[in-house]
Amino acid sequence: MGATGKLFLIPNLLGNVAKDEVIPYRVENRINDLKHFIVENDKTARRHLRAIGFSSPFDDVELFSIGKHSDIAEYPSFLRPALNGFDMGLLSEAGLPGIADPGAEIVKIAHVKGIKVVPLSGPSSILMALISSGMNGQQFTFHGYLPKEKKTRIKKLHQLEKFARSFGSQVFMETPFRNDQLLKDILNSCSGSTRLCIACDITLATEFIKTKTIAEWKQDIPTLNKRPAVFVMGT
Repeated sequence: MGATGKLFLIPNLLGNVAKDEVIPYRVENRINDLKHFIVENDKTARRHLRAIGFSSPFDDVELFSIGKHSDIAEYPSFLRPALNGFDMGLLSEAGLPGIADPGAEIVKIAHVKGIKVVPLSGPSSILMALISSGMNGQQFTFHGYLPKEKKTRIKKLHQLEKFARSFGSQVFMETPFRNDQLLKDILNSCSGSTRLCIACDITLATEFIKTKTIAEWKQDIPTLNKRPAVFVMGT
């Protein structure tokens, strides 16, 4: 069997911003050599690829979808081009693939199959929020999305607040249209001395990143509705 291709983890923009501001030039060079991509959504992936510099025609491009309606049992077959010697790209809908993203399963399969995984540099809202928070960057945990049900979510917030005192920064996020309700629950449930960073619209012109105590946030509550945000809780 010949040499396998590589799986390149492709960074994406976090919103409407010029690619040159956040995507390294090396990425554009690399993706234009690829003909096989694993993506979340075929239609939006084409738009995202164009936005980060992909200039080749899509007529010769093969896209494999790992969106919410895909069958995970098919994922191993998506890497067949790499097993046949062709380099491939894995693209998230925003930021880096594999973090709060179904692409993690593809990377796992690639390792099992002996396919070399190559991460390309780019923006991650989660890591950018953490490093901008002024909180513990030595110890931290990313929890993804918190429970939707209010009672369960508040219980989780109390747990995160407790963890923040002993286990470092607690990082989490929410669907943009639920951000305001999540923030309300945080302010109503957590101790006034607990510190909270709200990092919103990262890399965009409307970027908003501030760390305050819960007591201080109660005096100046921002509107986050429909804006992508990451929350970092600490002490």
